[in-house]
Amino acid sequence: MQLIVDSFRSDLFAGKTILVSGGSSGVGLALARGFAALGGRVMATGTSEDKLAANRADPANTGVMFTRLDVRDRAAIVSTLSQFERLDVLVNAAGILSVDAPFDEAVYRDVMDVNLNGALRLALAGEPLLRHSRGSILNIVSMACFTGGPAMLAYTASKSALKGLTHTLAHRLGRDGIRVNAVAPGFHKTEMSAPVWSDPTMSERVVRRTALGRWGEVEDLVGPALFLSSPAAAYVTGETMIADGGWLTGSGLD
Repeated sequence: MQLIVDSFRSDLFAGKTILVSGGSSGVGLALARGFAALGGRVMATGTSEDKLAANRADPANTGVMFTRLDVRDRAAIVSTLSQFERLDVLVNAAGILSVDAPFDEAVYRDVMDVNLNGALRLALAGEPLLRHSRGSILNIVSMACFTGGPAMLAYTASKSALKGLTHTLAHRLGRDGIRVNAVAPGFHKTEMSAPVWSDPTMSERVVRRTALGRWGEVEDLVGPALFLSSPAAAYVTGETMIADGGWLTGSGLD
């Protein structure tokens, strides 16, 4: 992580306020730490009180505030954002995955409500603050937007739709100076992907197809997120940056 943040100016986000949904673990937590390391005032949200409490006590999270927020709850979103005097970057990283009953309608609706609708709720509620700061939105999608698999029906549908929402919001909000982009992670070691990377056979299949010859770490997503949220990307909007180590371009036949 240090090598990554050292690639940017140390005060790049000084005086800026960043909200990271799904910021109590995995990708969201890594991004929250990245913004804080560059001077940002960061609020990270999650739904697990145990994870939030553990993060508050972790010295690695200096500069990050943690609060409970369920992105399915519109009133809670409005209440949380009412605490902000300004908002410069909104990161939609909250997401869930269910592979046990991929064609169960209740499961499908819940995954869509968190991964897609939650991001839209936050974007619309944060729009006035982002308009004032001429800020940006960063949606965390997935390489699943470009692939398919029966066990990931709801997740793939939700992330594909979120990619499309990124395009639409970029045009809806662009005239107000708000940029909207996405990062599409590949196979990164997280709690969600543990069933794959903890299985030697499956893990090796991933590594063999990946151009860089290794699994991604959540820290590998920090650089793309910081770039897309910074003035260096002032003319970049409606884009999805793939950060998968070259997995999508591999044939898997090596």
